Amino acid sequence: MTDRTRHLVAALTGLGLGLAALGPGLAPGFVLSYDMVFVPDPAFTRLTFGLTGVVPRHVPSDAFVTALAAIVPADAVQKLVLLAVFVMACTSAASLVPSPRLAPRLAAGVCYAWNPFVAERLLLGQWALLLGYAALPWVVAAAARTDEPGGGRRLVRALLPAAIGGFAALAVSAMTALAVALATSSGVGRLREGCRAGLRGGVRAGLRVVAAAVVLGLPWLVPGALRPAGLPGDGTAVGLFAARADTPFGTLGSLLLLGGVWNGETVPSGYGAPVTATIWLVVVVVALAAYWRWCREPGWRRGAAVAAAVGFVVAALGAVAAPVLEGVIGLWPGFAVLRDGQQFAAPLAVVVAVGLGTAADRAAEARWPGVAAAAAAVPVLLLPTLAWGAAGDLRAVRYPDDWARARQIIDGDPVPGDVLVLPWASYRSYPWNHGRRVLDPMPRYLHRRVIVDDAVTVGGTTVAPEDPRAVALAPVARTGTPPAATLRDEGVRYVVVDAEPEGNRPSGAATEILRGPDLAVYRIDGGAGGARDSVPVAPVAAAWVLTGLAVFWSITASRTTLSFPLLGGITPRRPDPRRRTP
Repeated sequence: MTDRTRHLVAALTGLGLGLAALGPGLAPGFVLSYDMVFVPDPAFTRLTFGLTGVVPRHVPSDAFVTALAAIVPADAVQKLVLLAVFVMACTSAASLVPSPRLAPRLAAGVCYAWNPFVAERLLLGQWALLLGYAALPWVVAAAARTDEPGGGRRLVRALLPAAIGGFAALAVSAMTALAVALATSSGVGRLREGCRAGLRGGVRAGLRVVAAAVVLGLPWLVPGALRPAGLPGDGTAVGLFAARADTPFGTLGSLLLLGGVWNGETVPSGYGAPVTATIWLVVVVVALAAYWRWCREPGWRRGAAVAAAVGFVVAALGAVAAPVLEGVIGLWPGFAVLRDGQQFAAPLAVVVAVGLGTAADRAAEARWPGVAAAAAAVPVLLLPTLAWGAAGDLRAVRYPDDWARARQIIDGDPVPGDVLVLPWASYRSYPWNHGRRVLDPMPRYLHRRVIVDDAVTVGGTTVAPEDPRAVALAPVARTGTPPAATLRDEGVRYVVVDAEPEGNRPSGAATEILRGPDLAVYRIDGGAGGARDSVPVAPVAAAWVLTGLAVFWSITASRTTLSFPLLGGITPRRPDPRRRTP
């Protein structure tokens, strides 16, 4: 069996896992869960590029989705992206197991694509983070070769899914790539031999990683840096987003098992039961032991272990040393990405998956083929509730007709002005979405500037809002009946009440133009138009151009074709002379 065939089988296995996991979410419509917000017919707006002054966490993932939705329907885009996460995760992890056998590779791929980390982040709606997670094994392979000819181009290509994912995805992948680059045999590893060339190689490789991450991150780094001064930061409430225990083994044990997400509502049904958690702990310990015993060469494996250790420390920081993390965020608000620490357990998932595949390979060498097959099945057997849309939690729904009518009216109005959404809250629990909590879709659904409350409340504690328009309008909007005259002076043209039509409405001279069971719309006449962009356009446009040129260079300047990782083109294949091949 050729390498190409093995990668194809791994990809098909990932596709099967994706179909099983999404289940009812593959029906026509959209899966809306927490941060996962897809809308029909999205448009490029100021929000898409981070020009409104909000923290650009959605950049450039929203632009990626909008571009794809110009080719295929938006609900199909969502399904393709989610399926791609499982396909890439299974294929990328399988490619890191240097075995001629198929079963050990599939054991690694299944483990990486089907585990508590994937389940919890999927329920949390963080598809963009999972896009970067799915490509992380390719990043590990590419980072180990950054000091070789063409290494920078390979790294940029491997980082593309994380760059599309945005802020958190690229931060996790960049941290992993940097650790691998510095710890490979061409870098810090050679210091054991006292080789100065090793130090120079490690520094050179590290600088290439930093340069690649910065250039790919420009679309969100630039608008983030140019946000209006004086806005509240998001470094507060570190404890709210710290890892938490979702197994009997405490917070650190839960992180070791690739769980521990901060939101208890996004833990898969039944996960963390003592029996299954204990079995999963044994599997993880065996995988880590196999990695330690048999995965010391080539050098990327040492680097992946370092990345896993660093990631675990970062993941636990908010839970065991919150004041330290608060101090770090105080130095630069961008370090707030560390606040949701559990996402940095991703490199540990790479090590666990490769370790499980290696253990299965050794079992196959010992003529125990049943063990290798069981290794591929055990992650699914221990987490069955990820199947069928996480036991029915992830179901496709359609936006109500009221929403389509409201968009037709509001977007068809030639008079400028912003849209204020009531009730004043960031997350909604719509009856038509089966009560599942979701980030307000209205800013993406409408093609105007939409003002919503972007303050997040967890357990009675509220994280300060970040949108300058929301900060200005919060005092009147949170009353539920903001004066129309005040809204007119602030450039608000429409007020949309999208969850509780009977309890909220503007007071004063506002005209009701639409009322339905799911939504009400009021027009405020005589306004001065909406507010201008809070972020200048020119530097943001320049950032996109520079990033586009870097991507174009990484693809076209290579002497080889774009052998994207599905074909194993960036995975190092260094045979171990001590290993026997059948």
